[in-house]
Amino acid sequence: MRRIATNVPGLDVVLNGGLEPGSVVVVAGAPGTGKTVLGHQICFANATAEHKCVYYSTVSEPHSKLVRHLEQFAFFDSHALGDKVEHIHLGAFLRPGHRNGLEPLVKEILRKAEDEEPAMVVIDSAKMLREFADESQLRAAFYDLTGRLPHTETMLVLVGEYTPDDLVTGIEFAMADCIVQLEYQAREPVDRRWLRIVKMRGGSQRPGKHTFQINASGIQVFPRIETLIPAEVAAVAGRIKSGIPGLDAMMGGGMNQGDASLILGPSGVGKTIFGLRWIAEALEHGEHCLYVTFQDTADQLVSIAADFGWDLGSARESGQLVISQVPLGNLDLDVLADAVRAELARQQVDRVVIDNLAEMVFANRESERLPAYERSLVGLIRAAGGSLLVNSETSTYGLATKSMGGLMFLFDNVLELRYIEQESEVGRAMSVVKMRNSRHAMSLNQYTIGDHGVTIGAKLEGVTGVLGWSALRAPDGETIGSGRGASAGSPHRTS
Repeated sequence: MRRIATNVPGLDVVLNGGLEPGSVVVVAGAPGTGKTVLGHQICFANATAEHKCVYYSTVSEPHSKLVRHLEQFAFFDSHALGDKVEHIHLGAFLRPGHRNGLEPLVKEILRKAEDEEPAMVVIDSAKMLREFADESQLRAAFYDLTGRLPHTETMLVLVGEYTPDDLVTGIEFAMADCIVQLEYQAREPVDRRWLRIVKMRGGSQRPGKHTFQINASGIQVFPRIETLIPAEVAAVAGRIKSGIPGLDAMMGGGMNQGDASLILGPSGVGKTIFGLRWIAEALEHGEHCLYVTFQDTADQLVSIAADFGWDLGSARESGQLVISQVPLGNLDLDVLADAVRAELARQQVDRVVIDNLAEMVFANRESERLPAYERSLVGLIRAAGGSLLVNSETSTYGLATKSMGGLMFLFDNVLELRYIEQESEVGRAMSVVKMRNSRHAMSLNQYTIGDHGVTIGAKLEGVTGVLGWSALRAPDGETIGSGRGASAGSPHRTS
């Protein structure tokens, strides 16, 4: 089936190629969701001198005001007005209680379509037509429009402030070939806009809610990653080096190529430095990398790495390393996935770091979606031949409720970094909690950060327990109490 691309970033992916010529499309949503912007963005992208787009308004804002609001968007072209994108007000054809209902309006639209063969006809707002006709007149009008326009291959787009209930009862939706539903969801800490393709006659679409944003370029859609099933790829044999002294030996020679690894640890324990060293090791061997960050800027990360003697700046300038910062105001699962997917499509990416995914868990309030989302993200990167390293925050004394600890089953390797108290000093320790299909050390080892980065030291002695619970022992073997009622020889929580 031939499709017309909307050229709205991400929307054609959701539509599996675009919209069918001559189809009837309904764009439904509450006021302020972006319906008029979407309609115009598609018009300006598809209008030509031979086949213009005609934008009919019913009883809405004046065209001068409408154009003024559109001028802020990059897709707007003032030179296209009139010759390629024509605005027509239908007020003269709308009279309440007219015995012929909407017949004058329908005749005008059909006459122009048959004479000029426009690529697209938009009626905004189509729902407002209900105020000028009864149900039978409305049904007759939509029947004539949807029955005759397709013969000219003119696409009919009906834009309206339709509610979810309208989608069930409205005659427009029964006649529509495609229904695009837009919604604005108020939530903390970041509000969200999303769209759903409710109906796609004669084709298929990516199901579910897809985030979209309105910015200076117009509307950008971020397809739901769970609907982007990657092609199957053969497993890649071999180990990759971490660049962290002592770690590969603990992991039986290193992580497997294509693995997804999770680094758990409290704030300040060294997760970001760990990730930077892992990236620097790949860059030194000519590999291409992507680092996705939510807090630190690209310049800050380059500066942190430089303090340890790792040159990320040159790799960033050459394009060997891409650092993608997702601003806190854009914390969204689909925005993150799109940043990764776009870079994977642009070039071969060997290693990906996401720092810190716990922030995304907290921001999105979509905990029930996370397992499927994370599985899809891992599959996407693995199918592209890359390896993934994810950092996630825990509390000082163990797993926080907002961490990724509950999703450890999705990762091939899980490493835990933590603070310890030993002989009245605070230090750092590391353990390999999990390593799929590989032998690994089960010890708790020293984890130090020095002038040249991270080093994994010897096995710690005299410390027992996991996830922040430890029995601290003096050199003579006596258990040291913490004042919390711990008995000798039993583990207690350190303060």
